[in-house]
Amino acid sequence: MVRIRLMRSGTKRRPFYKVVVSDSRSPRDGKFIEIVGRYHPMDKENPVTFLDDRIDYWFKNGAQPTRTVSNLLRKKGLLASQKVKAE
Repeated sequence: MVRIRLMRSGTKRRPFYKVVVSDSRSPRDGKFIEIVGRYHPMDKENPVTFLDDRIDYWFKNGAQPTRTVSNLLRKKGLLASQKVKAE
């Protein structure tokens, strides 16, 4: 199963995350298929950016977001148009 999830980067106490498409069996920071966005929780002005067309492409091909990514997508308004159930 293909998942859209977060991959942690950064240093101690200064995390940032890449939103990646990966196989659900690969480790959190392991092999991935494509980077489709970024999440910087320390940046208060623009914490989340997505590649909207690539997110739509992966949804159409059956990718499922994790709960955290689905919450981020919902805040950006990208998940409301999709009929995707996060698990």
